[in-house]
This record gives sequence, C-alpha cells and structure tokens, in this order.
Amino acid sequence: MILELKKYLEARLAQELPGDNAHQQMMAQPIGQRFKMQYEKPPKKGAVMIALYPDEGKIYFPLMQRPPYQGIHGGQISLPGGKMEDFDDSLIETAIRETFEEIGVKISDNEVVGSLSDLNVTASNYIVKPVVSILHRKPEFIKDPREVEHIFKAEVQHLINPKTLQETELTVAQEVRLKAPFFDIEEKVVWGATAMILSEFVEILKEHYT
Repeated sequence: MILELKKYLEARLAQELPGDNAHQQMMAQPIGQRFKMQYEKPPKKGAVMIALYPDEGKIYFPLMQRPPYQGIHGGQISLPGGKMEDFDDSLIETAIRETFEEIGVKISDNEVVGSLSDLNVTASNYIVKPVVSILHRKPEFIKDPREVEHIFKAEVQHLINPKTLQETELTVAQEVRLKAPFFDIEEKVVWGATAMILSEFVEILKEHYT
C-alpha cells in the first residue's frame, strides 16, 4: 500500500499541480473590515514536511501544535518545518533538518518523493515549500519542547473525507475576525497556511484514491 502510494506520488508530483486553486479553497477571509499586510523586505524562504508512514494498515503523517506564545503562529497546528538557513543547500534540506529538530524524525534524501506548490504566507511574510516523503515504517517521535507542544497524527483516508472539512469563525491578533475553513483532525482545528497546503495535497490524493 505504501509502495503503491510512493510510486503514484513520485509520478504525480512531477506533473502540473493544482496550486493556487486548491490553496484558495482553504483561505481564511476577514469578516467586516478588509486589510492588507505590507512588508518592506521580500518574503523569507521556508519549508515544511509531509512525512507519510504506514501503521496498522493505514497511512498517516505527523502534525504538531506549537506552544502558546505571543506571535502570529502561537498555539497553531502546523507541519514540521521552518526557515531556510544559510547552511541549507536546498529547501528540501531545510524540511529534512527541521523535521529532525522539531519531532526527532530522520528522513533521507531517497525518501523524498517530491514537493507541492510553494505557498506565499502573507501573515508571516514567508514563501513555504511543502516537501513530501514516504517512510516505510512508523517513526519514533521525539519532540523539541521549545518548538512543539504536542505531536499527533493525521490519517490519509480521514483527510480526504469531505466531512473532515468544516468552517468556523476565529479572532486573531486580538481584533481581526476571520471566517476560516479548516480540517477537523483529531478534534483539532487545522486552518490557515497548513490547511491551504493540505488542500492541495487532498486534491492530489483524491486522484489516487477515488
């Protein structure tokens, strides 16, 4: 099952991707006053990892909850990943390094099967590359307590179930109200940039599973 998915993703991720059309489906919209963020500096580069693995006949990937802190992403759900450093040779290397640093999972280059479309995250002024890897066994997770409050798993078949997709109203930055589509995963609200990335991944998975 995992080998079949690996073969499919290696071929599919080398083709044209759903990209912005899929991202837009999960973009949160402001309620009332519109606003536009402007930055003096160009976006920073970053990468995240979707690390697929088998467990008891199903396929999962890890998500993590950030610790609560004052900042744009405090307490939010995310994929493991982060900022590209000067010593990283590529964004794939960034995703591999950050995954090990944050959740203790070592991923080799030959386990990477491709990447999804880059996502411009205007809230934090980043351009993020989502990298996809296939692991052949369930990894052992070791969280970095400074970066990670909790690690949990998302199941692929659950992710592509239409009932997983819901909508709620959120207040961010103490005053900005948003109408936010989200994925209900392990009773957690997965919204924002992570949901936009997963939206494209869902479109690709549906081609394989339906």
